[in-house]
Amino acid sequence: MSNELPFTPPLALASLSGEADADWARAGAEYAGAAFLGGIALDDDSRAAARELVARDRTEFLPDDPLSFLEGELDALADVPIQPAFNVRSTTIEPVVDAARVCRDRDAYLEINAHCRQDELCAVGCGETLLRDGERLTTYVARAADTGATVGVKVRAEVPGVDLPALATRLERAGAAFVHVDAMDSESVVADVVDATDLFVIANNGVRDDETVCEYVDYGADAVSVGRPSDNPAVLERVRDAVDRRLGLEASR
Repeated sequence: MSNELPFTPPLALASLSGEADADWARAGAEYAGAAFLGGIALDDDSRAAARELVARDRTEFLPDDPLSFLEGELDALADVPIQPAFNVRSTTIEPVVDAARVCRDRDAYLEINAHCRQDELCAVGCGETLLRDGERLTTYVARAADTGATVGVKVRAEVPGVDLPALATRLERAGAAFVHVDAMDSESVVADVVDATDLFVIANNGVRDDETVCEYVDYGADAVSVGRPSDNPAVLERVRDAVDRRLGLEASR
């Protein structure tokens, strides 16, 4: 285990583009300690890419004013007992800094998206392309963290040429507080990141039951997150029970 972030239980709802909004977070608050809203494209190029995704039948958040959307969604969760966070994409740094200020002022976490692998997003420098550009990514983190916001990064395992533990070390030095790891089929990478840093490590991918929670906890994850089934109460209840058992939180319920 590494550093602690103040959300309990250590179960998060992972962002789902076009679906993970305040209503979604409110519905999952009975089970989860944190909710990562978004992702949302912040600047012109990332929004153009998002529109291309919509054209091929993906869901995306495309409000006229992304920052006002962040503000409104976070304000809607002010009375909900869940730690809010927002997953953001941008090809330029200033909108990320602006989003960090919005999150800071509402006690929300900012999660920089270095995770998406859709061709349209990668072509403009978001998602996996940002993950491969450690210099740019660490600059995003440093500038966002300088606002006083709690900043982390969503990353993906199994990206050629990316050494996740080494990158996580750089992110920590830049001011990141957490890393959200989509482990893909390389679950043990969670242990490598835990061993390399003092970051709070959230493990993602295939979290459905006691067996999967146990595996990630054994690798040292501080928390787990549920993605696609995050709107399924049966899955959330099952994972919450497993988190309580595996992370010793039964007494808190």
